[in-house]
Amino acid sequence: MTRDDSAFERQAAHNDPPMYLVTATADGEKAGCLVGFATQCSIDPVRFVVCVSKANHTHTVVCRASNLVVHVLYESDREIASLFGEHTGDEIDKFARWPWDEVPDGVALRGCDWFSGPIVDHFDGGDHDGYVIDVIDGRGRRATETRLSFQDVKSFEPGHPASEA
Repeated sequence: MTRDDSAFERQAAHNDPPMYLVTATADGEKAGCLVGFATQCSIDPVRFVVCVSKANHTHTVVCRASNLVVHVLYESDREIASLFGEHTGDEIDKFARWPWDEVPDGVALRGCDWFSGPIVDHFDGGDHDGYVIDVIDGRGRRATETRLSFQDVKSFEPGHPASEA
């Protein structure tokens, strides 16, 4: 059977999923990136899956990390979304350009709502790897704001392409 992704691609072009920012630490190295493939995947226990591009610098840290911090982004977070989405840790230290705090599971970016937990599973999703976290901590204050979505950031020039293909 010949593969034809055109129908899906036409439909997906209109999707508007929320955007997240994920940070990880491993062996003293910090990394973070903008992600669009992420969702809650369990109610009890509360679990969340984040997919990170294998082409992304952050992937090299996430695959060695034991915990992830997932930042919930709102429309007022365009500046941080741009920093972590349009630049790569291969070229700049994003954490030198945005204030952050150490939290029990890694680093949280100041001004952002976030949740975190240990990585309890991972899987190969093609050009992205999926990481499931057991949500055990977090901070949220801005739930009434409008979420930042894919359509809000689709004009960003990524620091790395989404895939190596």
